[in-house]
Amino acid sequence: GEMNLSASVRQRAIDIFSRLADAEGEVHGKPADEVSFHEVGAWDSIADIVMAAWLIEQLRGVTWSCSALPVGGGQVETAHGALPVPAPATARLLEGMPLLDDGVSGERITPTGAAILANLSPDFGGLSRVYQLKGTGIGFGNKRWPGRSNVLRIVCYAKTVSAVVDADQLGVCVFEIDDQTGEDLAVALDKIRSMRGVKDVIQAPVYGKKGRLMFQIQVLVEPQQIETVTASCFTETTTLGVRQHHVQRRALQRDVSETESQGSRIRLKRTNRPLGRTVKAEMDDLAATKGGHQGREALRRTVESDD
Repeated sequence: GEMNLSASVRQRAIDIFSRLADAEGEVHGKPADEVSFHEVGAWDSIADIVMAAWLIEQLRGVTWSCSALPVGGGQVETAHGALPVPAPATARLLEGMPLLDDGVSGERITPTGAAILANLSPDFGGLSRVYQLKGTGIGFGNKRWPGRSNVLRIVCYAKTVSAVVDADQLGVCVFEIDDQTGEDLAVALDKIRSMRGVKDVIQAPVYGKKGRLMFQIQVLVEPQQIETVTASCFTETTTLGVRQHHVQRRALQRDVSETESQGSRIRLKRTNRPLGRTVKAEMDDLAATKGGHQGREALRRTVESDD
């Protein structure tokens, strides 16, 4: 009979089934609309996919993450005879995802399950922040492995940081320079500072081996850009080694507005701190105001009265 499904559920179900059909078609060397689903069974596959699409659509506004996937091993019986695990269509759908050999053989991921994962396109980075556990769901399969439960578990988390603080990760590149002139190093660091993903470049004088005075450079960068920035550190400076690590960052929420003082436009950075809201004018804009120190003092009083 007719199923009363929303447009979003239908669209997601069609996407999952299309991925499965495309993968089966590729390994069989035929168009997707000519594929026969020998292993999964057309009706079983439709029921699994539609139900999965409905459940996923009930969880709007969430992001999905997943641990490394069990690769399995051995062979699986198909309509074409015994094939190695993961089955060809499953392997095609899992391309680009991290797989883990945990020593347990058998078909650990079905083509339908792989198609659902491909549709979700989850993050495989694991939990990188502090979260609050909100709920769990568990499903049991019929197949059994010695000493291991056949369980699929979904865990729902919520961010625990306060409303005024954002939490994320930063990449850090650290290295020292003792054989590059100050002029040339300044140009190099300006180039690194202007790269996409770079948050800040910090330069400090330190003493190294043999009592040499040198510069320690620390580059704060978005994690996904750390390799690109590291390559630039080797290109733009004389360093022979760059240390990399990731750190957790807590950042206060802020917004920028403008006001006018002494005929100049002044940018104001307002920040939500745990004990209240603060405001600070950009020093570069203050320096350009007419009237020097008196003008800056007048602006400060104006800002304080506004807040």
